[in-house]
Amino acid sequence: MKITFHGHACILIEGSRKVIFDPFLNGNPSAVIKADDLSAIDYILVTHDHMDHLGDSEIISKKTGATVVAIHELSVVFQEKGLKSEGMNIGGTIELPGIKVHMVNAVHSGGATGLILELDGKMLYHSGDTALFSDMELYGEFFSIDMAFLPIGDRYTMGPASAARAVELLRVPKVVPIHHSTFPLLTGRPEDFRKLVKTAEVIVLSPGQSCEL
Repeated sequence: MKITFHGHACILIEGSRKVIFDPFLNGNPSAVIKADDLSAIDYILVTHDHMDHLGDSEIISKKTGATVVAIHELSVVFQEKGLKSEGMNIGGTIELPGIKVHMVNAVHSGGATGLILELDGKMLYHSGDTALFSDMELYGEFFSIDMAFLPIGDRYTMGPASAARAVELLRVPKVVPIHHSTFPLLTGRPEDFRKLVKTAEVIVLSPGQSCEL
């Protein structure tokens, strides 16, 4: 399975299905591709209704026919625009061809959620924008997460110290820091996060870089 970071909180997963989280590309100063560069996307997973996460979901869905998975109210908006969309809510699970998605809590605004994707026998957790919160310990007990994508930018989300504690609660073996360095206000840095994490492998990806899981 190939994991590619496209800047900010955008993660592309390529296995038996192609899944993209929070596709903020056009207007993203850290992205090295544009929405029109993507093809053959099966699913778009959106954590919440903020511009830097909702991003180019509509453009990509219209171009590729991808199904958008999002919280119910946002899914209704997508459907009204003529997009294929599956709505769900926190605590729920949906199974679609080739994937399973669990929607979990996040502590933020904009109808924030976290999303846990099951694909090809792997489980990946994208926390969206969130603060550190104690439910993460339950996620670590209940789910067998292979890789987490956690924000470290601070100010609007966890900073490096809080995110490092989240890694411990989640019991994940691998973590990719996201939501950092895009804008000057996001001061958290991957090098500081890496120094603080003692229980997992920290995989720092520059926009456009990939790793395997």
